[in-house]
Amino acid sequence: MTNFAPYKPQKKTAAILERAMQYVKSVPYTVSARWLFYRLYQEGYYRDKKDYKDQFMNPLAEARKRMYGEWRPWTLSDETRSPIYRGQGFADQLEWLEAMGKQECRLDRWAARSVYVEIWYEAKAMTGQFEHYTQDITLRPFGGQPSIPFKWDVVPHFARIRRDYPDKPIKVLYFGDNDKHGNQIPKSAVDDIEYWCGQRGIGFEFYRAGLNDGQEDEFDILENPEHPGTYQWEALTDEAARTILAQALSTIPDMTANDEEVKKAEAKVTEKFQRLWPDFMHRMAT
Repeated sequence: MTNFAPYKPQKKTAAILERAMQYVKSVPYTVSARWLFYRLYQEGYYRDKKDYKDQFMNPLAEARKRMYGEWRPWTLSDETRSPIYRGQGFADQLEWLEAMGKQECRLDRWAARSVYVEIWYEAKAMTGQFEHYTQDITLRPFGGQPSIPFKWDVVPHFARIRRDYPDKPIKVLYFGDNDKHGNQIPKSAVDDIEYWCGQRGIGFEFYRAGLNDGQEDEFDILENPEHPGTYQWEALTDEAARTILAQALSTIPDMTANDEEVKKAEAKVTEKFQRLWPDFMHRMAT
């Protein structure tokens, strides 16, 4: 497990973090780091907007990662931009009932397997590829250096896995670019996640499955033209990517254990449910 010394900010930084926490508590919702900076900037704690990256973000990140004072990894919102869909729903009760009747039974695939596995990867744009060539495995697309909330999300999930499967090892397979940045991204992320998980007594095994030294020759990968001597996941042919994924998963025992029996059980109960549902729907609607 990675060990970290307690975070001990300088007096000035500690005062800024204390004031920032007051702002966090002043509103009934989760705020972003940028929102906090502008509050402090207006109060004169910072003199230039460039201080956001140069002086503000590093101590704020350390405070959250090391749980300094009241700071926690989940204290601030993830600033990833994504739509928030609201207000949509079913036209009426009957439409909802009809939709419920089309549901299919889905049983736990990990119960019969001896190892719980996740796949983490750098190239967010290649999510379709990872979805296509893997099944029943949680995928975590980093898309560059992941945010603190993104990394923290691993911890409660692993806690649930450990609760449901006390003796089942947890293994993470990682796929990323073979360059300076691509090697640093998983290291810093895993350091934080190991630290947080370690506080809860949760261990996991991390394995970098690619891209690694030597794979550029094995799979005839083109160099990154902007940075000679480095290689990006996107440069892989589809066949090469599929092979690397398959090779990594082949090292995991029991990856398809009991799958056919589970599928048969799902199909049996789904068929019975959908056959009996119309009668129930009719009684509910009258």
